[in-house]
Amino acid sequence: MIRAVLLEFDVPKTGTVFEDAALDCMFETYNKPKATYFVVEDNGQLIGGAGIAQLDNYEGNVCELQKMYYAPVARGRGIGTKMMETCLQKATEFGFEACYLETLPFMKAAQKLYTRTGFEYLDGPLGNTGHYSCPVHMFKKLQ
Repeated sequence: MIRAVLLEFDVPKTGTVFEDAALDCMFETYNKPKATYFVVEDNGQLIGGAGIAQLDNYEGNVCELQKMYYAPVARGRGIGTKMMETCLQKATEFGFEACYLETLPFMKAAQKLYTRTGFEYLDGPLGNTGHYSCPVHMFKKLQ
């Protein structure tokens, strides 16, 4: 589902989540302390998801909002807002001090959601996620 959404938006296949090995082993990727991934189903059909985990290659108590994508049928229904609330609540429960995310410039609807929930733009990346094709970086303090 995630790769289908990425193809729909013509996202670069290199330097983005498209090439993440984690997409092929989501259970194993998020089956560790202070990490979780939520999925949204509609009548047994996977229509979206989002997760959090420690920000890779960063020394600090910061999580990353990861792999937040929704099929066309899920959009415009408030699911993204609810999922964002769920992920940030879980990040707070895990004790993270802040949340970081990366996105693409043309993903305006996503950026609107992020700013509405308190994320602010950064001048550059934190850590090293390997997503060098995602030049929009955002950050939110949690506590």
